Amino acid sequence: MKNFVPLTTRRQLLLSGLAMALLPAARALAKTEPASLPAQTRAARPAGGKKIVMLDPGHGGIDSGAVGEEGSEEKHIVLEIAHNVRQQLSQHQHIEVRLTRESDHFVPLAQRVEIAHQHGADLFMSIHADGFTSPAANGASVFALSNRGASSAMARYLSEKENAADKVGGIKVQSDNPYLQQVLFDLVQTDTIKNSLTLGSHILQQIRPVHHLHSQHTEQAAFAVLKSPSIPSVLVETSFITNPAEERLLGTTAFRQKIAGAIADGIISFFAEFDRRNHRPG
Repeated sequence: MKNFVPLTTRRQLLLSGLAMALLPAARALAKTEPASLPAQTRAARPAGGKKIVMLDPGHGGIDSGAVGEEGSEEKHIVLEIAHNVRQQLSQHQHIEVRLTRESDHFVPLAQRVEIAHQHGADLFMSIHADGFTSPAANGASVFALSNRGASSAMARYLSEKENAADKVGGIKVQSDNPYLQQVLFDLVQTDTIKNSLTLGSHILQQIRPVHHLHSQHTEQAAFAVLKSPSIPSVLVETSFITNPAEERLLGTTAFRQKIAGAIADGIISFFAEFDRRNHRPG
């Protein structure tokens, strides 16, 4: 199991050294756009406070996502799975779940990350049921962000496909200030990726007994929706909707509840391990 990196460490970096490092660039940017630091710059959550989980059902609205042979649309299936995850986690008194979209509407990729920051999320998970060029592709996968290229050809393919979602919605993507992006990444995001990989391993451990895995370990690629500098973030491909057998499976209430239960258990397991490793005696 990879080591956890305390969230408070990243918040302190953002509050102190990072703020000083960004000051010249922030002044320049202020002339053209409002300055905005991630919401994780807030003080550490009080002991015993609820963990905020932001679930992100992929696609929506004009962007249907992948479509199965029988016409099933990814956007509807993943929204249903996200609702199931929220329902199961609602029974846990120390976790509160929120969604980037509650209904069938389009949300730009960058806005999904921003929503997580606005809510002060402790964890971000994008839920998908994607497609591939071959109907033989099958199984669940979990992805974290990569800063060194994709970990596999499949990871590269899926990240490029997911990152094109904004084009479907007619959103023109603008490049961020490279100086700000580099500083944020160097000081904060590397540690966040470590925690994201740990989160991914917890999710995989829970999915493994209930569904076939496409990959046995957390894959990595440059998914735009995973680029929060301070929130552990993963993307879960619950199955391939372009696989006829898995399309039928995804269409059943039983499977959606089962995969949602595995995801919920993985989240609970991640937070429990995190709290144990970062416990500070009172």
